[in-house]
Amino acid sequence: MNEAEKRIHLRSMTETELEDDVLDFYLGTAADAILSRAYPFLVEDAAAELPTRYDGLQCEIAAYLINKRGAEGQIAHSENGVVRTYGDAGIPTSYFRGIVPSCGVPS
Repeated sequence: MNEAEKRIHLRSMTETELEDDVLDFYLGTAADAILSRAYPFLVEDAAAELPTRYDGLQCEIAAYLINKRGAEGQIAHSENGVVRTYGDAGIPTSYFRGIVPSCGVPS
């Protein structure tokens, strides 16, 4: 997926009309999180591109972060039968289950 396709996909997942630069921020944050899990020993200055196999996961994590806006770190909330609880202020570890860490630098 190219960046424009990721934005379209993300907009459809979140049903939002956020500007491209905001979507790019969340996609970048998601990519950084995936790269830090996939390459835990990667030097920050090293250039690394997100492998294409993680494009869908990148969009899912970005959508999670967008949908959580305004409720960051929420521990409990109950209203009209809706219950929200966030025990972890970051991205849930369940998103990273399919990522196998590598000790090498991506080529």
